[in-house]
This record gives sequence, C-alpha cells and structure tokens, in this order.
Amino acid sequence: MTIDELEALPDLERRRLLVAGTAAMGAAGVLAAATPFIQSWNPSERTRAVGGPIEIDVSRIEPGAMLTVPWRHKPVWVLRRTPQMLAQVAAARPLLLDPASSGSIQPGFASNELRALNPEFMVLLGVCTHLGCTPSPRFQAGDLALGPDWPGGFFCQCHGSKYDLAGRVFRGVPAPSNMTVPPYRFVGNDRLVIGEDDGQRRT
Repeated sequence: MTIDELEALPDLERRRLLVAGTAAMGAAGVLAAATPFIQSWNPSERTRAVGGPIEIDVSRIEPGAMLTVPWRHKPVWVLRRTPQMLAQVAAARPLLLDPASSGSIQPGFASNELRALNPEFMVLLGVCTHLGCTPSPRFQAGDLALGPDWPGGFFCQCHGSKYDLAGRVFRGVPAPSNMTVPPYRFVGNDRLVIGEDDGQRRT
C-alpha cells in the first residue's frame, strides 16, 4: 500500500494498519535477537569434546571386544571382559608394580583388583602413563612376542610399557603408574556415562 492510499483511509482503519505493521516488525526483531541467545543454550561440539559427559550403550559390545570412544580429546577404552579375562587379571598380580592401585588416578570405586564398578566392564583412558602414547591391545595370554608369562593386557610399542587387563602397570617398564580410570557411572544395566561419577565407593 502506498502512502497516498494509506492517507485516504479513515483514521480508525489507518491506525489499525499502522499498529499491525509495527507489531509485525517488532516480532521479527525479537525473533532475530532471540535466535542466537537460544542457540547459546546448546553446547557446541568443542564444549562437548572438552569435557561434557558422553553416554554409550554397552549392551552392544560383545564379550571379549573393546570399544574406543573420544572424551576430552583422549581415547577411552571400554572392554567387556570374559570370565577368562577376569582370571587373567588375577594371574597378572605377581608381575605388577602397583597391584592395589594405591598410586593411581582413579575414582574411589576403582580401588579394587578389577578397578571397576561392574567387573565385566573395564573403563580406562587409553593413554600410556609414560609419555602419552596409545598402547595396543594384546589380550592373548602367552603372546609369543611378549613372552610365555604374558597374562594378556596392553603393550605400548613406543617404549615397551606393559599393562594388564585392568590397566595396572608391570614392574620394570618405563611407565611409572597404572593407567587412569576416568569418572563414570552406569544408568541401568546397559548405559554407561563417561565423565560423571556417582560418588560411591565399591570394593
């Protein structure tokens, strides 16, 4: 509508059109201003990578298989241990530097031989405590490359550090301590939340 047509309208009708137009422009302005504000409520990819908790479905991990997920720019290993693997953890004890994990970075609930909330699931930062390399899984006991007394675990090819299937370091290797257990908790039987600790101590 042109200005001339608007001026030709009766006062009441002209006033209604002006009010409606002003309201529409105001609503558009509010929406434009609010959009970035509302978007700021959603954490960015960078925020999630820096430290936000992540949730995974562990029911999809087959017994004996290991899943690797990123958390805080580091790999987190989730290994579903078989009964044989649990026996391998016990067999490794005489070979370890800190079998009781007394000098480890871990939540309170990990102060047990299996270093876990649920014995079936091992959760570790997949980072060697020597210089930060990523060790390789060597689950098979008696691996020819690692010797007949090898109970199964993880081997860091950077400088030869060894860990058992609970992330406990062997004696006589460069790594000074057991691998780190991150904070985590279970939601029901199938959901694992990495980055949150329920604060409970289990032995």
